Amino acid sequence: MVTTALAQTAAETAAEHTEIADSAHGAFPPFDPSTYLSQLIWLAVFFGLLYYLLSKMVLPRIATILEERHDRIADDLAEAEKLKRESDEAIAAYEQALAEARQRAHGIAQDARDKAKAEVEDERAKAEAELEEKLQAAEARIGEVRDKALAEVDAIAKETTEALVETLSGEAPADADVGSAVSAAMNERR
Repeated sequence: MVTTALAQTAAETAAEHTEIADSAHGAFPPFDPSTYLSQLIWLAVFFGLLYYLLSKMVLPRIATILEERHDRIADDLAEAEKLKRESDEAIAAYEQALAEARQRAHGIAQDARDKAKAEVEDERAKAEAELEEKLQAAEARIGEVRDKALAEVDAIAKETTEALVETLSGEAPADADVGSAVSAAMNERR
């Protein structure tokens, strides 16, 4: 019994393999001419369904997305242009402020130079005035010393002349004669 069951099972398996082998030797189902019409019908049905789905659902979404992107890009370009104008205006304002600051700095520097120059001129004028005063005082002193020296020269010249005349002649000369002789000699020198 067991062997009969095994033999029967083996026979059934062999029969199945034979059916599979017979069907494998036939044409590939898509290339089987007997199924062309049904395949073409199903192709048309699925193509129409796919076309309908694409045209009603997918393509409008894609068009909406493309339109949104286009609008966003246009807005971004407009914003970029606006920011560029603002930055150009800011740069122009900065350069104008910088030029004004440079001009003010130049004016401040010129004022400082003028002020320093005026102070130097004042100091120089004061120094020259002090030197002039000192020079006049020195000249006055020199004049006093010269007058004093000249006064003493007369006295020294009179004394020397009296001493020489007394030594040479042995007699003391008169003061009036010595004074007039010294004055005459001094006047000749001047």
